[in-house]
Amino acid sequence: MAWIRIASEPIEIEALERYVSDAAHGAVCVFIGQTRRQARGREVAYLEYDAYVPMAEKELQRIAEEAENQWNAAVAIQHRVGRVAIGEASVAVVVGTPHRAEAFAACRWCIDTLKEQVPIWKRETCPDGTYWIEGENALLGKTE
Repeated sequence: MAWIRIASEPIEIEALERYVSDAAHGAVCVFIGQTRRQARGREVAYLEYDAYVPMAEKELQRIAEEAENQWNAAVAIQHRVGRVAIGEASVAVVVGTPHRAEAFAACRWCIDTLKEQVPIWKRETCPDGTYWIEGENALLGKTE
């Protein structure tokens, strides 16, 4: 069964890898999304994530289980909420499958679907203010 978590604590990638590892799996694919120093031409000090946790957990579980069924995979997904410093992981998707092609496909599908469908919101704090991010764009105007 898929493992998902939304938490403010740092993501322990090794624990997620252990969860999806199995003697039947010849491949484990790991995607880590981490906070970068620059985005959209701005210097970023840190990110903050917020979520509607009950719905976000339900959607993450649905995504992970769908990937497990489609690719004969084991899936673990964790997303941070709260403040995330530069270089820290914001999200991790870890997939174990018998073969690498399925592991890559499932991992990519999970992160792409998560970004499109899960109610988790990102706010960048920059020297000139804070901005809620919608897709790849900062919402017009400062939020603070």
